[in-house]
Formats: sequence, C-alpha cells, structure tokens
Amino acid sequence: MSLSFWTVIPVIVLAGAAVALQAPINSALGRTLDNTLSAACISFGVGFLILIILTLTTNGPAGFYRLSEIQWWQITGGVLGAFYVWATLWGVPTLGVLTTIAALIFGQMLIALFLDTFGHFGMPVKDISIQRIVAVFLVSAGLVLSRY
Repeated sequence: MSLSFWTVIPVIVLAGAAVALQAPINSALGRTLDNTLSAACISFGVGFLILIILTLTTNGPAGFYRLSEIQWWQITGGVLGAFYVWATLWGVPTLGVLTTIAALIFGQMLIALFLDTFGHFGMPVKDISIQRIVAVFLVSAGLVLSRY
C-alpha cells in the first residue's frame, strides 16, 4: 500500500508533537523518582506493554515466531530508543523543552542526511542536494537561536 505525502506528514507531525510532550513528562517522572534511569525504564515499560497489547490484539503472536530470523543489529533500535528517552528526560531540566527538541531534530537530520546518501539498512538512496543541506543548516540555526 502506497501512502501519499499528505497522508503521512500529519501523522509524523503528531508524532513530533508527542516527542515534545514526552520529554517534559518523562523529565517530571525523573524528578519525582529522583532517578532518570528509573524514569526511562518506567516509560519504556509502559510503552512496551501498550505495544504488546496492540500487537496481540491486531496481528496476533505470528510476528514473534520469526525472532530467530533477525540479525543482531536489528535489535539495536531498542538500545537507541532507550538512550533517546533517557537523554531527553535528563536534558530537559537544563536545556528546556524547545532547545532539547531542537537538538534532537538537528541530530536526527545530520544522521538522516548520511543514511539517505548511502542507503544504509535497506533505505532508498536520496542524493545530497543544496536544499537538504540548507534544511540541516536552518535547523542548526534554530538550535542556536533557541538558546538566546
């Protein structure tokens, strides 16, 4: 099924809004617990439970039967996700939500430019263009401006 740009963009924008909301919520959890790692663990645990329930109620357990087929690097997304959750809840009290999110987006865009250029992990190759470089530069400018 091929989705259109205008179908996907609103969902991704909502996901971005969720990230912005998640950062201060998780940070508040970390302050309450006085432990950022415990807060990240709880956040991931709740998300894990929701995903298990959704998976089992929509697709059943069939996807789990293929775990033996995965390659080791395909599970590193969980490690990266845990680092992301911990880093945002740790960084928000010092940087604020706007600067934290701007820094996240800048980091995402830098690595995305690299991944698109070389097509790693089975992604389609997209050439570097001046527009893409300017987009990364503008986000970096936004990051700098968010501090002043």
